[in-house]
Amino acid sequence: MAGAVDPGRWGTRLAELIAEYEVPGATLAFLHDGEVHEFAAGVLNTATGVEATPDSLFQIGSITKVWTATQIMLLVEEGRLTLDTPVIEVLPEFTLPDPEIAKQVTIRHLLSHTSGIDGDLFTDEPGRGDDCVEKYVALCADLRQNHPIGVTQSYCNSGFVIAGRVIERLTGKVWDAALREQIIEPLGLTHTYTLPEDVLRFRAAMGHEDGKPAPVWMLPRSVGPAGLICARARDVVEFGRAHLSGRLLKRPEAMWEPQVAIPNPHTLGGHWGVGWILSEWDGHKVVSHGGNTIGQSAMLWVLPGSGTVACLLVNGGQSGSIEHAVATELFAELLGIAVPPVLGPPAEPVTVDVERYVGVYERVGGRITFTNENNEFRVKYEATGALAAVSEPMEATLIPVDERTFVGKFRDDPSWASLVFYEIADGTPYVHFGVRATPKVA
Repeated sequence: MAGAVDPGRWGTRLAELIAEYEVPGATLAFLHDGEVHEFAAGVLNTATGVEATPDSLFQIGSITKVWTATQIMLLVEEGRLTLDTPVIEVLPEFTLPDPEIAKQVTIRHLLSHTSGIDGDLFTDEPGRGDDCVEKYVALCADLRQNHPIGVTQSYCNSGFVIAGRVIERLTGKVWDAALREQIIEPLGLTHTYTLPEDVLRFRAAMGHEDGKPAPVWMLPRSVGPAGLICARARDVVEFGRAHLSGRLLKRPEAMWEPQVAIPNPHTLGGHWGVGWILSEWDGHKVVSHGGNTIGQSAMLWVLPGSGTVACLLVNGGQSGSIEHAVATELFAELLGIAVPPVLGPPAEPVTVDVERYVGVYERVGGRITFTNENNEFRVKYEATGALAAVSEPMEATLIPVDERTFVGKFRDDPSWASLVFYEIADGTPYVHFGVRATPKVA
């Protein structure tokens, strides 16, 4: 069973873990038995040696999406729209290459990553003005369908920027200002910001790639609703607490209702809710979300049945491994819960004919190539578009777990990554990797 929380032990333990997983700096906060505990270790920037402190701001990346989804749900509770409202009812100018598909996209599709809009459009073209989200949505007119609407789940940053524009239209404010009015100020969060000119007033983490400061600090402002919040860990925990207490929403549990099964359930969870990722650990419901930006990573875990919330923020290194290690140790200590292990190779080797999977799979932002030479099934992932300049290609040898599921290790990360091959209803082959569905193109 769970034991007592020892703040001194976790201060020491976090320092040990960042050394083990080659993380420059990290902050951890968790809510348990009504009390928030905060810890920090390492440095914010290896080039300056500035120490990480509990009040330091890190980029929380795509955890921002849960905040944006919460903004939408506040508007739903006000009766301004529903989850099944077509986007064009709020944004008549919204269009896609196929205008008929644009008419069918609903708010629910956006918040559950089922719109099929190819979602990794990262561009500086909209600029940094207050109209950048509006300009970004106009660029979506050129985004092809990654998959037919509603038939599968594929992570869609673009969909959350579109949702951000819906918020702007209904509130009459830019997304950043609406976020402050709807969430940040009501919760009394003092260390949560979206713009660099605000963040630089605090200690702020620099992302790291291969142990060195990343060449770019932040993503373009136009993708703000999908991933631009910077915050201290305690503020993120307070946001999670608000979802347990009903302090923001009358029915926060509406966001925990499964919307779509995730084809690869071995990465973050088995289903997507409204904004949240839904999992089960040792018989306990878990709602969570992660975030990755340029050399920074974040995880937020909320366990509704226990009232426990935890947030880990790191600025590089083996981020996936340290996140799993912290979760495994922390929730065993606090709640006596066993976190499922990362999927790895099977105990007994599995023989699979991999030739059907060989080829190129591609979507906006990423190209995945599978080869089979000398009885070695390999994958190469390449970022394309704007992120190509700051993301090195990744390669791995894949080991079959079953007919459709494979695992491999990328770069020097000791943790296993999983990929699942599958077909959608019309028979088109896809691979699901990194919570994204990528179609076979060659």
